[in-house]
Amino acid sequence: MQITEYTFGRIAINGKTYQTDVIITPHSVKDKWWRKQGHNLAIEDLADVIATKPEIVIIGSGYYGRMHVPQATRDYLEEQGIRLEVAETAEAINRFIRLQQECARIVAALHLTC
Repeated sequence: MQITEYTFGRIAINGKTYQTDVIITPHSVKDKWWRKQGHNLAIEDLADVIATKPEIVIIGSGYYGRMHVPQATRDYLEEQGIRLEVAETAEAINRFIRLQQECARIVAALHLTC
């Protein structure tokens, strides 16, 4: 997946622009990703991510980093053998771009605002 642009509330992936939060897998983009508790990332919010059996999950916590990843969510992913990286969305995108060259089973879940 090729990410060519990110600004507050907007991302361009493979030539298509999205204005909602997204989940990027090696083969698809799911837009309109919504979390049960908004800025608190629960395990249930990652059901689609976990179903892809990723090796690495990159979480974009928002333009200003306001989305929180609770310890229970972190622990659950670790128990599943999934490496987790969390960063403000711009940095998360940079990490995703670099790591997708090394890992075929990488997923990014990106909050585009806040």
